[in-house]
Amino acid sequence: MPKFDFSVTTRDGQKVESIQIYGQDMPDAERKLRQMYHHCQVMQCRTVSHEKELLPSADIEDMLTLIVKQS
Repeated sequence: MPKFDFSVTTRDGQKVESIQIYGQDMPDAERKLRQMYHHCQVMQCRTVSHEKELLPSADIEDMLTLIVKQS
């Protein structure tokens, strides 16, 4: 499921940046956003890339190799 990053202005005029919400698509994520921020004005919306979020996990051998290389 993709993640969307919103910047909004609330009904009180407060600027809120980088609200990240998962959704099936952009309208679904915006629907969820509006449940939290009633009557907000969306200033910007972008899709967050999945590749940047997922980092490879390290196992114990990788950690030991890194320690040995630094010694």
